[in-house]
Amino acid sequence: MAESWADAVRRKRRKFREILKRKSKMTVMVGGFSPVYARCAEEAGFECFFVAGSQMSAYLLGVPDIGIIGLRDVVDHARHVTAASDIPIFLDTDTGFGNVVNVHYTVREVIRSGVAGMQIEDQEAPKKSGTLAGRRCIPLEEAVGKYRAAIAARDEYDPDFVVCARCDLLGAEDGSFDEAVRRSIAYVEDGGVDFIWLNSVQTREEIAEAARRIPAPLLIIWGGPDPAPTWQEYEDLGARIVLYPTIAANVGLNATWHALHELKDRGAPVLKEISAQARASKWGRTEVRKLFHHEIAQDLEARFLPAEQRRNYKDTWGHAGVMERDGKTPDPEAALTRHARKAKKPLRKTKKTVSVTRATARKTKVRRRAK
Repeated sequence: MAESWADAVRRKRRKFREILKRKSKMTVMVGGFSPVYARCAEEAGFECFFVAGSQMSAYLLGVPDIGIIGLRDVVDHARHVTAASDIPIFLDTDTGFGNVVNVHYTVREVIRSGVAGMQIEDQEAPKKSGTLAGRRCIPLEEAVGKYRAAIAARDEYDPDFVVCARCDLLGAEDGSFDEAVRRSIAYVEDGGVDFIWLNSVQTREEIAEAARRIPAPLLIIWGGPDPAPTWQEYEDLGARIVLYPTIAANVGLNATWHALHELKDRGAPVLKEISAQARASKWGRTEVRKLFHHEIAQDLEARFLPAEQRRNYKDTWGHAGVMERDGKTPDPEAALTRHARKAKKPLRKTKKTVSVTRATARKTKVRRRAK
């Protein structure tokens, strides 16, 4: 029997808690904004994925990361990401979208989306990107109250769910490392959060001291000069999670930027170069239809549609997209079917439903006319 949605959510939330409890192993988390990037992270072997508020703001709404995106935007999108992936999803919910009352309902709605955990930052609204200047944090007592409200809502709706307090005081108005650590300790001891995100840490010594003094797992984003610590250094210094919050989206954006400029500058031959570069990579190229098991649609049609309503895949054909052209596979559906056959759980055997090439389709029509 297939795993139910509720069981899958529970498994991923408990997996995220297991990651946080591992004292002898540091976890690398990558982030972006889309189901595609979450699936790429999963296929690459990462154990969890971060859905970043800055990236949702930019890629979904086309606005800066200054608190414009709202609860419904975030929750609806998070639901798509977690439904499409099989690893824990950690969600950025900015400041919780208001005071303690808003935080209660934010936690409730985020839990219902199916993600494994969420972070709430201690900034004053309207918030600013955690990587930029101009940040201002709310008073400590107010912040602790918001985290207590979040934990109370978590306990009411699902105790397996994870709540993180993000301290943005480093680099903010009147901010200092000592005060950031003092706040973080209060967020754990008085607020009850599960772990701390300490943003913009400047030195290795700060990581070590924060890990020693804060009585909870520590997520780090490096804000100091290059070179940043290696993964082994992070682990030795006491970090539990190291986050690269926008890596997937930023790499995708820059690849698109260069490809489109090259295409406009040099024309169609660039398309062949891009495809060849992807095929030559150590990791090969990926396709959305493979990431999201496009072949399932044909299997469902064959199993459940009345015969007269089934699509004719035998005598129709498709064409390969730009990134799929390699001179050897004229029909991407044929390659997709070969991919499905190699899966650990092959599709239920049905009548042949894969697309054929244009030449084969023409031959079939000629034979029919001859009859």
